[in-house]
Amino acid sequence: MNETEQLLEQVAARARHSAHGHGKPLPAPLGTGEIARAEGILGFVLPPLVAGLYTRVGDGGFGPEHGLLPLRQAVRTYEARRVSGWRWPEGVLPIADFGCAMYACVDCRSETAQVLLFDPNPGEPDLAWSIDAPSLSGWLRGWLEGTAWFCDESGLGEELDLELTPWAEFSSRI
Repeated sequence: MNETEQLLEQVAARARHSAHGHGKPLPAPLGTGEIARAEGILGFVLPPLVAGLYTRVGDGGFGPEHGLLPLRQAVRTYEARRVSGWRWPEGVLPIADFGCAMYACVDCRSETAQVLLFDPNPGEPDLAWSIDAPSLSGWLRGWLEGTAWFCDESGLGEELDLELTPWAEFSSRI
């Protein structure tokens, strides 16, 4: 079993456990046809780990904060953001809504599927993008292990001033 397969199994186990504990079922996984349709609408291919989350674990509802967005919602959010006043970069799919207009997004053009944080609250488009994690697998491991900044349940996380690295590729991708 390779590293990606092992990670998908760990995420699926945590997702099933969380869903069971909250008394609501985990959304069913999607078929490969639904992934292909989404990719056709988006105009880019989803990284294998992103596709695996949706086809092997479920159609959102699990993961950090309020959970991954259902794929259709992620696609609609991407399309809406691309035509909004905020210059949304090509190939950057929002996957989780962190509230207050903030999204965790996957750079689908990155070899590691790096995770970006979109936070429009500073009010300046060039300051809205930062690197949350160098890879989607690392971001998911942070969630599984409870070591990521968004896992802080003490309430102190909101008071911390996160020092995230600005995403240098923003201006070349809009």
